[in-house]
Amino acid sequence: MRIISTATHILNSFKLIFFFSLVFIWNNVYAQNNLPDFTSVVEKNIPAVVIVNATKNIQSNFNNSPFNSPEVPKDLRDYFGRFFDPKNNNNQIDRQVPSFGSGFILTNDGYIMTNNHVVSNSDEILITLSDQSVLEATLIGSDSRSDLALLKVDGRNLPTVSIGTTKNLKVGEWVLAIGSPFGFDHTVTAGIVSGKQRKLPNESYVPYIQTDVAINPGNSGGPLFNLDGDVVGVNAQIYSRTGGFMGVSFAIPSETMLDVFSQLKDSGKVSRGWLGVFIQEVDKNLAKSFGMKKPMGAVVAKVLKDGPASKSGLKQGDIILKFDGKTIKKSGDLPPMVGMSKINSSVKVEILRNKQTFTKLVRIEELPTEENIASMQQQKINKTQISGITVSNINEGVKRDLNIYGGVKIDSVTAEQSNNSGIKINDIVTHINNKPIYNTKDFQNKIQEIGVDNYANFLIYRNSNPLYLAIKISK
Repeated sequence: MRIISTATHILNSFKLIFFFSLVFIWNNVYAQNNLPDFTSVVEKNIPAVVIVNATKNIQSNFNNSPFNSPEVPKDLRDYFGRFFDPKNNNNQIDRQVPSFGSGFILTNDGYIMTNNHVVSNSDEILITLSDQSVLEATLIGSDSRSDLALLKVDGRNLPTVSIGTTKNLKVGEWVLAIGSPFGFDHTVTAGIVSGKQRKLPNESYVPYIQTDVAINPGNSGGPLFNLDGDVVGVNAQIYSRTGGFMGVSFAIPSETMLDVFSQLKDSGKVSRGWLGVFIQEVDKNLAKSFGMKKPMGAVVAKVLKDGPASKSGLKQGDIILKFDGKTIKKSGDLPPMVGMSKINSSVKVEILRNKQTFTKLVRIEELPTEENIASMQQQKINKTQISGITVSNINEGVKRDLNIYGGVKIDSVTAEQSNNSGIKINDIVTHINNKPIYNTKDFQNKIQEIGVDNYANFLIYRNSNPLYLAIKISK
């Protein structure tokens, strides 16, 4: 009986192992069958992806060269000096600096899109097609603000890519890139969309797509595809502490690319809409001080004189909640919207002012050459207390320089207060809760009016730039 029982147990164990083996095999087969297949996308689009080789001629002056330093022995100076033209009075020599990147063909007659930083200030641009033929390219126009450039080669019936939209692009969706990292032509890498509408430092005009697609030097300017084989972005930047890929890359959305393409093709330059304001982020404390339930929108830190916002009645301290019907979740959402607005078009702007919402009709003007649409004045400010701060009245010279009617200057602040709040010596306070402060008496009266344990928003000037601070009043 014991033998039979043992045999039965062994048989049942084999059945169990067999069952789990089948489950394991089935799961693997199922997983493999459900993994994305990129082959059709690659085969379709590789012919339209190109290598961009740009060279820039620069002159080196031997007289200013480190090889001509007095610290270098004369024999060596004479040796290196032979490489320079002695007949040249400036003692200069030309040399070529190469720049490599990727691009893609938009039209069958030879219009090619790439990154501006790949071809910027180049003297010669060569395009290598997928069949290894080399064509000389002409720079039609470039736009440093979006980091895009449009090239043109002589060609007929060239292969082209199809352009998609990012409106339906979802975080977690598969995407792939084709480019030439480190000179390895037509390299394919894949990953997922990690985020949308990303705002990068010093980049106001592009709502970047973040992915984990491997992007390295040489990929710049190449296309980012969805699984339908449509271009949804232009690979432009990576976040890296080493210079190589670290799992975070950024692409310019296809909508931005198409807008730049049409303008560069038609006129050789890009015109952008202009609102004429300086804005900053609305953080948790600022939201409380403005009576908002949650942080959102962009607070107007400064309205430029004679700009579109000024002409339409927007004021300092207004919080822009919607632009042309689109909600402003973060301040970084606003500049790209303004930039892509049609020049001379009238746009509805919803604002919060004194805890009430208004709608203003703003006529968008063209962005001046040296201006910013909405310069981001962002600074993380923690909770602060009034204690530890002394103020004094400002003189007429300061008023004239800042074009203000009054205010108080921060004369001293304790180290603890400065570390906790962000308030600094020489900050100029001009408004508290959007009410003007002309002198120290106004300052003290306003603080008493607000009361202990309540939040107030301070408008200050630091290095001539306006900035809102959220401050909690305490004893």
